[in-house]
Amino acid sequence: MALAPPLCHLLAAPPPSTSAAADAAHDHAGALAPHRRASPLRRRGRLFLACRVPAAAPSARGVAAEAAAGRPTVLVTEKLGDAGLELLRRFANVDCAYELTAEELRAKVSLVDALVVRSATRVTREVFEAARGRLRVVGRAGVGIDNVDLQAATEAGCLVVNAPTANTVAAAEHAIALLAAMARNVAQADASLKAGKWQRNKYVGVSLVGKTLAIMGFGKVGSEVARRAKGLGMDIISHDPYAPVDRARAIGVDLVSFDEAISTADFISLHMPLTPSTAKLFDDETFANMKKGVRIINVARGGVVDEDALLRALDNGTVSQAALDVFTEEPPPKDSKLVHHEHVTVTPHLGASTSEAQEGVALEIAEAVLGALKGELAATAVNAPMVPAEVLSELSPYVILAEKLGRLVVQLVAGGSGIKGVKIGYSSSRDPDDLDTRVLRAMVTKGIIEPISSAFVNIVNADYVAKQRGLRISEERILLDGSPEIPIDSIQVHLANVESKFAGALSDEGDIRVEGEVKDGKPHLTLVGPFSVDVSLEGNLILCRQVDQPGIIGKVGSILGKMNVNVNFMSVGRTAPGKQAIMAIGVDEEPEKEALKLIGDIPSVEEFVFIKL
Repeated sequence: MALAPPLCHLLAAPPPSTSAAADAAHDHAGALAPHRRASPLRRRGRLFLACRVPAAAPSARGVAAEAAAGRPTVLVTEKLGDAGLELLRRFANVDCAYELTAEELRAKVSLVDALVVRSATRVTREVFEAARGRLRVVGRAGVGIDNVDLQAATEAGCLVVNAPTANTVAAAEHAIALLAAMARNVAQADASLKAGKWQRNKYVGVSLVGKTLAIMGFGKVGSEVARRAKGLGMDIISHDPYAPVDRARAIGVDLVSFDEAISTADFISLHMPLTPSTAKLFDDETFANMKKGVRIINVARGGVVDEDALLRALDNGTVSQAALDVFTEEPPPKDSKLVHHEHVTVTPHLGASTSEAQEGVALEIAEAVLGALKGELAATAVNAPMVPAEVLSELSPYVILAEKLGRLVVQLVAGGSGIKGVKIGYSSSRDPDDLDTRVLRAMVTKGIIEPISSAFVNIVNADYVAKQRGLRISEERILLDGSPEIPIDSIQVHLANVESKFAGALSDEGDIRVEGEVKDGKPHLTLVGPFSVDVSLEGNLILCRQVDQPGIIGKVGSILGKMNVNVNFMSVGRTAPGKQAIMAIGVDEEPEKEALKLIGDIPSVEEFVFIKL
């Protein structure tokens, strides 16, 4: 079957029935469709996948006998809880081989149907190539999948599943343990006393009661930390653009903007995923805006903190103390100044390291691996099946448009308000039975959620992931007169009941509204609020709202040119001559802050926003 590589990892078609396995997709965050070799079937204009289990590759005599008996073989390369191993052994032949070299792993992988790893085993493209098509599922016993090459897995027809929920409580408890230990200098005092010293005056701590704790990321772990910190008498605020306000208030948490969170908190606990938009989010500038003497806890991902910047903030007193369970490089260098800093408490990535959590993770990953081997819908899959080239060739430009609109609209939301309602409108001349918009809805959801989330979103799990984050997704069809040969004329995305950081994007009803079309195979932005524009959604985007008068385009273009920022597209929409206008500028590079400030300083420019696409 011919495939179109650029977008094959984004799409998945659902099975033709709603089985118990399909219901299981709504039990865990990050659910995606299993990747299986499939042949397309059409029913009333809809695409389904008929799954075929690939034949096993030639193997050793013992493995061949096991395969003949109908039992798959699972290779476990790192320690797994007994409960998980017992469950695997009920349905499969389990080979536990720990501390394999990369060469040894490549030699073994062609003899197994599934591979279970933790964080130390790197499942690279070479591993998938060595499997010669037999490996059907890789199970990551934990949340992160940084050590698995997802693209290579997808190309090889191998499903990747993880265990995202079992260690939630353990991670939250560890955050609280570090919080208390840091506040009372437990680690430092312990080391001092064991060294024969008695330094009561040196290790005077601070009380937690009445202090403000900012939780950066109000997902599963963050909300559990909030519940426990409330019991310690702390005042809790949180920053998370996707957290529902009502859910946060039910716990007694106020959702605030990022700037307010970092500038008012006495303690800051990080619970955000590592994504391109959060990498080194806590840098020199962020630390400089924090309350003097703040204390920081990180049990999330090391990469969200610029460790050199944190060291400088500790040395200059901006950050009074830090408690770190995760690091950019693990294990960190033995001579790390941050690790050895007297005001830093460290643990070796113990967030999920409780016996209960380890057993829970083992069971969760065993269930996911066995379900995938049985051909069931995997609730915790993190890659998606490929689709036939003929389907993708028709939908691909609209898929890109849908995701770009989602990425655009979420960046227009002001912090603290939370996103609740998302309405997607499709203008089309095609009969509704011949226009299955689930793929497009999933891609809008993907664009809204993925930039600052660890979730992997596709057609199978999009509705569930949206629901988990409090997003109510609705769709509207706008029937047009025209040729049904064109699937979609335009896509509109509306966000209701939210505050906008760019007032020009607000419609007459008060919601944020953007609209786009596909022109010459490329996604274009055609409407922002009430303003018609026409700008290609490639690269990045600057939106300016200004008084319509001569010379504005030239002034903005001159600023960008002097700052060596290449403009690839520009469009101006206005309500009437001399009234309000919006200028949409496509740029290849991200402008420096100085350039954006100069644009904002132009007298007739009333507001502007930079958007990463």
